[in-house]
Amino acid sequence: MGSGLLLASGSPRRRELLLEAGFDFDVFPVEVAETLNAALTLRELTALNAIRKGMAAARRRPENVVLAADTLVALDHEVLGKPGSLAEAVAMLTRLGGRAHDVCTSVFVCQLARARSSSFHEMSRVHFKKLSREKIDKYFTRVDPLDKAGAYAAQGFGSTIIEKIDGSYTNVVGLPMEKTIPALAEFGIGPGSLA
Repeated sequence: MGSGLLLASGSPRRRELLLEAGFDFDVFPVEVAETLNAALTLRELTALNAIRKGMAAARRRPENVVLAADTLVALDHEVLGKPGSLAEAVAMLTRLGGRAHDVCTSVFVCQLARARSSSFHEMSRVHFKKLSREKIDKYFTRVDPLDKAGAYAAQGFGSTIIEKIDGSYTNVVGLPMEKTIPALAEFGIGPGSLA
C-alpha cells in the first residue's frame, strides 16, 4: 500500500464527511479502548483518544497518512461518552434538553514513515430544544443513540432536537472539516488526490 489516506475510524459520519469533501481514502478502523478519565478536560480526553487510535493504525501502516479523531460531549464540564444502554441514552437526552453543551473533536494526522504528525481540536456549543420523553422516544425510533457521544447525532434528524449550533457543524457531526482539509494538505493530501 502506498502513502494514501487512511481513516482510522469505523464512524460512518466521518467517512461521509470525507467523501462529501472529495477525498480518496481507505477505512482502517482500529480497536482502541477509549479513555474517559474524569481528571482530564474534554480537550485532553479527545486528544488522547485520537492519538491512541491514530498511532494504533500508523504502526500497522507506517507509509500511509493516518487520520484519527475522537468526539465527546460535555455538560457543565461533565464528559458524556456513548451511552451503554437505551435507558442511559434517554437519561442523557433528558439532561441535555433545553440546555447548551460543548462538543469537542480532536483530530490527529500522522505519517509514521516520515515521522510527521499534526493535531488540533475544535469546540462547538450546541443548544438543545426542550425535550419531552415522547419527543426523545420518537427521536430514538429514527436514530440509534448507542454509538454516539451524548446519545445523538447532529445530521439527519438532529434538527428535531437541536435549536442551534454555535461554531462548526461538521465538528458536531464528528470531524471539523474547516481545519481537517488544511491539515491534510500539509501532508500532500487533497480532495481527489491519490497520494
